Amino acid sequence: MSLLERIFYFHQEVVKGHFPNSRTLAAQFETSIATSKRDIVYLRDRLLAPLAFSHERNGYCYREEGFVLPFEDSPKVVFLLAMLNKLAGEAGLEELPEVKQLEDRLSSMISPNYDKLIDRIYCEWIEVESIDHQVFECITEGVVQEKVLKLLYRSLKGETSSREVAPQRIINYQGRWYLLAHCQLRQASRLFHIARIRKAEITGKPVPSDSSPHQKLLEQSFGIFKGKLLCHAEILFTSTAAELVRHQHWHKDQTIEEVDGGLHLSLPISDYREITMKILQYGAMARVIAPPKLKHKVQAEIVSMAEQYEPV
Repeated sequence: MSLLERIFYFHQEVVKGHFPNSRTLAAQFETSIATSKRDIVYLRDRLLAPLAFSHERNGYCYREEGFVLPFEDSPKVVFLLAMLNKLAGEAGLEELPEVKQLEDRLSSMISPNYDKLIDRIYCEWIEVESIDHQVFECITEGVVQEKVLKLLYRSLKGETSSREVAPQRIINYQGRWYLLAHCQLRQASRLFHIARIRKAEITGKPVPSDSSPHQKLLEQSFGIFKGKLLCHAEILFTSTAAELVRHQHWHKDQTIEEVDGGLHLSLPISDYREITMKILQYGAMARVIAPPKLKHKVQAEIVSMAEQYEPV
């Protein structure tokens, strides 16, 4: 158990008038008496708790009423804890037992008003995917232990393959979970959609020291498809789309410029697929300026879409 948990427990016992001492703290958390004494000194000297020892009750009490620990009952901390709980659920992690355990433990230590606030926060992500929590746990262990993973992976086309991969990064993008790993089959870094991983196990093989990706690979371009930088996409937004995009952050290297008739957005891309979908999202209020290849892809998709609605 952490120092934070021990401190909060001891503080609560004092507030309840239970007159705890180093022995009761050591018994609760199965630590040594010396550790418990250091915890009490930390509470008194570093957190400025007005502790007093009662020889009659053989335990501690507070000399002053109303003492609270730093962050205790802090609206900001309670709000952040509630948000973490909501986001974990929206990100498909609600089945992880550790998430619930952490929520219960922290909420009991920080604020009795936690339940009230969490009932008043509403989060909604669309297209959130369910993931196998056992697969997710195995992946996180592989990342922490730096061990090679063996995956049973199903592609979008329904093809299943067995891969041994050196895990590099766990990525959450727009509510979906991905594993960036060096694939031994492809001898290159690949992005694995965790929702499509049917089975995962740790092989025990250490991750090669040279398998970690350069951070630039993850940050150099827009979207989830990472790779060599292709070009900069330039898009003109008009009408209400311009007002929406003006306040949006698509990429750290984007530039936004006010122009006649709308808003000009430029950002680096490594793949045409996701940026095409984003442009189509705004319909006639978005027009590709450059590059020509992106313009042609969007045009072709619009024609294909229109054919779906031709009169019978």
